[in-house]
Amino acid sequence: MRIHVIGCSGSFAGPEGAASSYLLEHEDASGRTWRVLMDLGSGAFGPLQSAIDPADLDAVIVSHLHPDHYLDLTGLEVFWAYHSRSDLPQLPIHAPRPLPERLSSVLGRTGNVPDGVAWEPFTHHVLEDEQRFTIGPFDIQVREVLHPVEAYGFRITAGGSVLAYSGDTDTCEALDELADGADLFLCEAGYVEGRDDRFSGVHLTGLRAGQAAVAARAGQVVLTHIAAWTDPAVPLAEARSVYDGPLELAAPGAVYDLDRADRPA
Repeated sequence: MRIHVIGCSGSFAGPEGAASSYLLEHEDASGRTWRVLMDLGSGAFGPLQSAIDPADLDAVIVSHLHPDHYLDLTGLEVFWAYHSRSDLPQLPIHAPRPLPERLSSVLGRTGNVPDGVAWEPFTHHVLEDEQRFTIGPFDIQVREVLHPVEAYGFRITAGGSVLAYSGDTDTCEALDELADGADLFLCEAGYVEGRDDRFSGVHLTGLRAGQAAVAARAGQVVLTHIAAWTDPAVPLAEARSVYDGPLELAAPGAVYDLDRADRPA
C-alpha cells in the first residue's frame, strides 16, 4: 500500500500546500491498481491532478464535513459530471450522511444532479461507527472519533499492511483502537500544549498524538494537520518527548510505501 500526501495543512490551505487529502494505492492479485482518496480538503484538487488523473479514482472516503476535509469535492464533482469522457461510472463517496446536501448548498442548487446533465456523478454511502467495508483490496474499518462535528477515523488494511488515519480528533479510546499495531499512523497534531489548552474535544497536540502512538504500539508515525500559524517543530518535539519510534512531519508530495522491505520497522 502506498500513501501519497496530497495536502496536509491544518484547518485551511497553507502557503506551502493544500488542506487534508491523501491518496491510497494498492495492486490486487491480478495486478490492477486501485486508488482510494481519503479526504479532499480546500485547495487539494489542484495537486491531486498533478499526482494522478482523477478519472482513475475508484472511491473517496471523507472523515468529516469541515471544509478543510471535503470542500474540493465540489471541483471533483464538476470534473466527473462534465468530463469529455462519457464512460465514467458513478464515483462512490463514503462520508457522513449530510454530504450530498452540503455539496448542493455550496454549488447553489437543489438535489444531487449538476446543472445541464441527467445523472448524479457520485453515489453516496453513509459512514457509521464500527462499520467495515471493502474497496478492491482495501479493507476499511471506521470509528467515530472526538471532534465537534460527526467525525471518523479509519483503519485500512491492504496486502498485510495497516494504515491508521486519525482524521480530526482529540484523545479518545476509538483512536487507540484504530492505531493498534498499525504500520503507519497518520495522526493529526493541530494544537500545541499550553497555547491551546482552552480548547477541548477538538484536536490533538503533538504530545497527545505521541501518547496515542505509544498506547497503540504503532510503528511509523507521521504528524499531519498542522496549521500555518504553528511552527511544526513544536508538535514534532512534543511527540518525540514520549514516542521514540520512527517519527516525522507530513509534507505535500511525500509518499509512504508500506510494501517496501526496507521501510522503517
